[in-house]
Amino acid sequence: MELVQESPYRFRIDQEAPMRVPGVVFAVPELLPDVGADRSLDQVANVATLPGIVDASYAMPDVHWGYGFPIGGVAATDIAAGGVVSPGGVGFDISCGVRLLTAELDRSELARVIEPLMDGLDPAVPRGMGRGAVWHLADRAELDAVLRGGSRYAVERGHGVPRDLDRCEDGGAVADADPAQVSDRAVQRGQGQVGSLGSGNHFLEVQAVDEVYDESVAAAFGLRLGQVCVMIHCGSRGLGHQICTDHVRIMEKSMPGHGIQVPDRQLACAPVTSPQGQAYLGAMAAAANYARANRQLLTESARQVFTRVAGTGLDLVYDVSHNLARIEEHGSDGDSRQLCVHRKGATRALPPGHADLPADLRDVGQPVLIPGSMGTGSYVLSGVAGNPAFASTCHGAGRTRSRGQATRAVRGQDVRGQLAARGIAVRGASWKGLAEEMPDAYKDVAAVVEASRGAGLCRLVARLAPLGVVKG
Repeated sequence: MELVQESPYRFRIDQEAPMRVPGVVFAVPELLPDVGADRSLDQVANVATLPGIVDASYAMPDVHWGYGFPIGGVAATDIAAGGVVSPGGVGFDISCGVRLLTAELDRSELARVIEPLMDGLDPAVPRGMGRGAVWHLADRAELDAVLRGGSRYAVERGHGVPRDLDRCEDGGAVADADPAQVSDRAVQRGQGQVGSLGSGNHFLEVQAVDEVYDESVAAAFGLRLGQVCVMIHCGSRGLGHQICTDHVRIMEKSMPGHGIQVPDRQLACAPVTSPQGQAYLGAMAAAANYARANRQLLTESARQVFTRVAGTGLDLVYDVSHNLARIEEHGSDGDSRQLCVHRKGATRALPPGHADLPADLRDVGQPVLIPGSMGTGSYVLSGVAGNPAFASTCHGAGRTRSRGQATRAVRGQDVRGQLAARGIAVRGASWKGLAEEMPDAYKDVAAVVEASRGAGLCRLVARLAPLGVVKG
């Protein structure tokens, strides 16, 4: 495969049969995948074969190998032209995302309470594999209410405040969720996990605003230099994983009937308008609402600890997903099309003036939340006009080492010690989990963010420094 550099931040994979469009990778040379160890660029080309795909198969600067689609992949299909939806274009952790909260507390004031604060957050945040959660749902009927209502239902039940919904993507719940398309096995896996981090790269992190790049936008977001923040990164847990598994199997069986062939079975798909496509979108929306409720309940837990230990509440800046397929209008007024936009390990970044933004953010654009690897800085970005990839940008640092490679390279005890030496308090669920998430297992998040900015995908607003990590 030949990769042609078109500009300092953009590379092209030429269209060759059976590709229907070219591939486009937003990156700088040092962020490109190692083709000998990471086949994500092959996946970019494979995605370009999907029926109905328009413009290009895109990859963000944090691109790395995933299931079917690369992580960091963006693809839009034209629904009227037989465009498909592919569960591999969303991933197993449906609506995995990030929410950022601010405290009325300055970094200089945190030192006196950081250890009791972390000691309080440690037991208050369930994590790891399996069950264990903040919200113990009574029965299937209550879980269905979560699947339909997401954060809205959680707030109605007293787990938050109305303003939370104003600062949550989709007002806290994706429309058209269909719990009937969620299997009994998925229900079993999700029943006891609402309000839990899970494992892997998920976390709750205490941070401080370390640098502000755009004062006016930061102020509109509610951020100021030195302010203490909390970032939560998690998704739809076992329920979302099972929904992806179930619907990949359904679509794989249905493809011959739709006349669809794909170069990788992990790209199993169906036309958006087909029964299989509609069933998946309904189940996906239900999992997305589960993920929003999950983050809402973890927010409540963090608020209780901050109020008790530090005497301050937490206000929501924004909650945004980076694993989702959406039906969106794109194009000029005279030539707009209804597209199914897959973002897998990629964040929607709406520009200023977009109708889907809250009124108090419409002039500055959507907050985009980019977590770094454990122990490195995270970033707050904003959407910009003229984004060349369906209003999408990066979602994080992007792995360069597998979890197995990481655990062979370092011990979890060493990772904790190294972070403590830098003034970062760590509460991990296991030593193995800490080793798997060693900072050196990821790309340089600062380089990823700069490449995203240079490619015209976003604008830099602020950098956040880690002070304490509760790790899944």
